[in-house]
Amino acid sequence: MIALSGVAKHYGRRALLVDASFQLDPGDKVGLLGPNGSGKSTLFRLIVGEDSPDDGTIQVPKSLAIGYFRQDAGEPSERRVLDEAIAGSGKLGDLHHELADLEQKLADPAEAQHLDALLARFGEVQGDYQQLGGYELEARAREVLHGLGFHDEQIEADMAALSSGWRMRVSMAKVLIGKPDVLLLDEPTNHLDIESILWLERFLAETEAALLMTCHDRDFLNRVVTRLVDIDDGQLVEYGGNYDFYERERKLRGVQQAAAYSRQQAMLRKEERFIERFEKHAAKAAQVQSRIKKLDKIEKLEPPRKRVLVPFEFKPPPRSGNDVVALAGVGKRYGERAVYDGFDFEVKRGERWAVVGVNGAGKSTLLKMVAGLLQPDSGAVRLGASLKLGYFAQSALEILDPKLTAWEQIDQAFPLATIPSKRNLLGAFDFPGDDIDKHIHALSGGERSRLVLAQMLYDPPNFLVLDEPTNHLDLETKEMLVKTLERFDGTMLFVSHDRAFLRGLATRVLDLSGGGEGIAKKPLVFPGDYRQWVERTGHEAPGVHR
Repeated sequence: MIALSGVAKHYGRRALLVDASFQLDPGDKVGLLGPNGSGKSTLFRLIVGEDSPDDGTIQVPKSLAIGYFRQDAGEPSERRVLDEAIAGSGKLGDLHHELADLEQKLADPAEAQHLDALLARFGEVQGDYQQLGGYELEARAREVLHGLGFHDEQIEADMAALSSGWRMRVSMAKVLIGKPDVLLLDEPTNHLDIESILWLERFLAETEAALLMTCHDRDFLNRVVTRLVDIDDGQLVEYGGNYDFYERERKLRGVQQAAAYSRQQAMLRKEERFIERFEKHAAKAAQVQSRIKKLDKIEKLEPPRKRVLVPFEFKPPPRSGNDVVALAGVGKRYGERAVYDGFDFEVKRGERWAVVGVNGAGKSTLLKMVAGLLQPDSGAVRLGASLKLGYFAQSALEILDPKLTAWEQIDQAFPLATIPSKRNLLGAFDFPGDDIDKHIHALSGGERSRLVLAQMLYDPPNFLVLDEPTNHLDLETKEMLVKTLERFDGTMLFVSHDRAFLRGLATRVLDLSGGGEGIAKKPLVFPGDYRQWVERTGHEAPGVHR
């Protein structure tokens, strides 16, 4: 279906792919792994022909229909959401809109002179459209858009009204609606809430299309893929099974590689000592030359490459009062829609609250009111004594100065801190060695998120308010962040769609959907952790049952 053989790709002096080979067969469900910047998106661009390899071959049949979702929301169009989704869904979408255009022309008296040609073309297009299942296209488009979190009024609304995150969902809908032979998905869960992620899990597990995707959601990979490919120092290393299997197998291969490397190094040292000892002895000259030739022919093994992110040891935050935040009779409306009406809620010192709820339930609104970025229409939000609040959202990236390097950003934020402590901080958040000299304007979304989190946690607040802190973070960085925050001695209120993050940190759950289907009138305040909440409600997200 798709085959890469001996592919090499460089950017400047940096080698992303070196003699890389890989094959995607019909029905394959493959996850593509590797840290940010390892070449995952480059591999996608090579497959779809947007970039060319420096060496090697990439075979893609011309008749193969590829649906490619990338991290690009695109510019807002003037179409309705439904029309935009259908228009971008490939050949079937083109036929759909050509049929609509032909129907308009056939009803236009001004086009009467072209009637025969229009009827002939209408017949051709209608035949192709029907053969490809076009008359189910609109129903399928609505089903996919609903699955990705759109309500009926949003589907009928204009694209111009959507934020970039929602436009990303429309971009994904286009790819899924078209029923391509191959799906290339670049971080499809980044802008989705848990409800949409669970829907997408089922959709991808059931689709007949071959799948190659990057994803930083461990649970998602476990439930969807049957094979993983790891970009490891330019090589494509394959593992059969899901992410849990990959993790175990990678550790085992690492142990075996380390043992083989140690054995070879011991053998090489032994041979080199023999050569050094007897190179000037005439009687041993033949043996010395024989061993030199033997060493020249040996393929030298490489030591196992390890990417280890050590949890950051931050200093204890100052102690806050017992009452961290209290909401009393809070009301908040957006137009005619009441998001909160007489809402009461308290957070005590040391609690870690996960805020969950269906799309539109008011999760980010709650965090903004607590952080003081949004005022309630009625009621009061009161913060406790001795409180130092740290708020993270995608807008928090604006605190970064694009003209600075990663090192300069941290150095200017903490001018009195020691150089080793700042280097340790950046290393913990995956800015090792020369990476600290990268300019912020050149950093990826994940790298910028890591830098903001590093700056926030170096001098930690005692109350962390986090809105989707794991967006764009790769799996290793997420795991490091969970381990770091497990030792955080303050209070947390957060929204996350990453189930590993929720399981690892939430000691309390606020379900704004009331713990059941749809949006309930009264939020559910659950005193147990996330695992217990899932066991009680029977689902991982409001309105989505297992």
